Parts: sequence; structure tokens; C-alpha cells
Amino acid sequence: MSSTLPLQGMTVIEIGHTVAAPYAGMILAELGADVIKVENPDAGDYTRGMPPFRDGASAVYQALNRGKRSIALDMKRPRDAALLKRLIVEKADVVLHNLKYGAMEKLGFGAEELLRLKPGLVYCNVGAFGRTGPLRDRPGYDPLMQAYTGIMSIMGEEGRPPVRVGVSITDQAAGMWAVIGIQAAYQESRRSGAGGVVDTSLFETALCWLTVQYSSFDASGVVPKREGSGLAMMAPYQAFESADSYLMVAAGNDNNFRKLCGALERPDLALDPRFAANKGRVEHRPALLAELEPIFRRKTTAQWLALLEAAGVPCSPIKRIDEVVDDPHAQALEIFQPSPDGAGHILGLPLSFDSARPPFRRAAPGLGEHTGEILSGLCGGAAPEDPAQA
Repeated sequence: MSSTLPLQGMTVIEIGHTVAAPYAGMILAELGADVIKVENPDAGDYTRGMPPFRDGASAVYQALNRGKRSIALDMKRPRDAALLKRLIVEKADVVLHNLKYGAMEKLGFGAEELLRLKPGLVYCNVGAFGRTGPLRDRPGYDPLMQAYTGIMSIMGEEGRPPVRVGVSITDQAAGMWAVIGIQAAYQESRRSGAGGVVDTSLFETALCWLTVQYSSFDASGVVPKREGSGLAMMAPYQAFESADSYLMVAAGNDNNFRKLCGALERPDLALDPRFAANKGRVEHRPALLAELEPIFRRKTTAQWLALLEAAGVPCSPIKRIDEVVDDPHAQALEIFQPSPDGAGHILGLPLSFDSARPPFRRAAPGLGEHTGEILSGLCGGAAPEDPAQA
């Protein structure tokens, strides 16, 4: 490829807030699209008010909105709505939003209306519960989806309170599905000239994280349970307590288990009929752990990592965020990218094109920073500094 910005030439209008749609917009922007973020003039995206702050700007907002331009418009005001509609018709290839079900239609920006005005448009809904069904009108939030779809039922340890995945995994993954759908529909639009509607939702996304668990339940009838750091279908494949902390060991297949037994100086365990094959180790997990756990508590994590790595056993320390930031491998990949002004760093995309990662080109915009720049050509010259007040 000749560029790390393969989506140059695509214009996206993002009417999004918080995480899901903004995360999708950020990915598209990092890949070269001109993403124009539409924000209400009064407060803008909700994440602008989320701590911590650097130089008065929310780190959360910066992480989710880099690479974009911002216009401040009140879509309930007829003049602002007319300007935005004209911008979409004249410039946009994609409209992306995560407003509540039906909100875009009430504002006059539903898919049917915009596709009537611009048949080649790609229109992407990032919904809560999806476009149909008895829950479609309900709002959705990441932890609620983790609870409702069963993710929290397999998180944590048996006998202890439910826990959620610590990152906004449903929000961000829904954004990723939106990007996949948008690129597929955009490709078709360029081929045939026909646009269309892309639908994804937090609910569908959360369900898809459980693809293996639902398939296992369908085959066995056994409801998956909490496994802590472990994995229901493999053993040993979990965290173990050492003399000073914890380490993760992934020795689920038979060959790695034999290597582990050698490193632990317990080759007899690999010959035990209960443990020789993974199926048996899963069936006899409590007995296996009763053998392994006391052994791991005899040495420090550093000592075990050295022994296991030398034996070729997959293992890892359990690192904190600050340790990962300084990790030599992460540094070598240059995935923590400095902002254009050098004030801080942000994680870049986990993608490279011909060994080059898309650059951090533009910090997240101030509220309405590009209103005049973008709208001036739509109103016969200079756009008002604040269209919402015009």
C-alpha cells in the first residue's frame, strides 16, 4: 500500500456521543476519513466533562475523538438543521450516529429521509438493543449489556459478587462492528452507486462476544459458570499465586502441559491418567489445581517466569497499566503515539500498513472549533461563528 490513510476521500458526519459511535468515528478518522463531529453548542459530547483533564481537556474525550473536526449545531433549530442537511447532501459519504432509537427520525435525519435526498449515502445506526424487538426503545449502556447478555454471569469467581469486564468492551466493539459495516457498505456504494443502512447495536455486540459460550451451551446443555481467570474448556489455563504475586499460565494443550510438569519437577503429573489429556484435566480440574497451586506458591513470580519461559511454557506476568506503558515491547511497536503538540500520548490503532502505523495527525477538536471552516461554503460566504445563535 502507498498510504497509511486508505480512507482518504471519505467524509463522515458523526452525530455521536460518549463511546460507541465516537470510537467508530475515531477509527475512521485515523484511517484517513474526514470525520466531522456534530455537537450541541451548549455542552457538546458528554465525555468532555469526564475527568481526568489535561490542560482543561478531558483525556477520555481526547482518546475517543482524535483526528476529527467539530461543528456546533443545535439540530432542533430549523436553520442549524437545514445547514447540517445541506452539508450531508453536498459532502457526506457516511452518516454515523448512536442516538436513542427514533431520535434521528424526530429530528428529520432518519435514514429514509437522508437516503431520499442522497441515494448513495451510507447510514449507520449504532443502537442500544437494535432496530426491532420489544426492547428497541430502551436506552443501553455498556455494563447493562454485559449484565443482560450473560457476560457478567461468567466473569469473576463462583460464590463472589458479579463483576464487569473492566473496559467498555461492548461500546468499543460496537464501534468496531460499525466500522466493518460502514466499509463494506461504502465499497458497495462505490461499486453500484446505491447506499443503504448499516445496523449494529450494543446488545448484538455483547451477544457475539459469547459466541463460544453459547455454542458450548447449545451442544452440551450445561450453563457456563464463572471460572475466575480460567477457561472452561482447557486446563491449566489460569492465574496462579506465587510467593510474591500472581502469574498467568496457559498450558492447556497436552504438549505444553508436559513441558509445565517438567518445569515444576513433577513429570509424574503428565503420566497420571486423569491429567494426561486435556479432557481429563478439565474433568478433574479441582484435583489438578490441588497439585499445582502449592507448587506455584514456593517461588516468586520472577523465578517462575524464568523457569517456564526456558521450558517453553506460555506464561505472563500480570502487569499494571503503568508497567505496560513502560514495557520495552510496547515501546518498540510505537503504539503509544505522542500528540502533535507533544503534550501527551494516546494509543494508536492496532493496525499497520506495510509496517507503518497510521499517524496521530490531529488532536481531538474543541467544541465547534471547525464550525466556520466547514459551514462557510454552505451559506453563501462566511458561516456565523455560532450557527445555533443565528
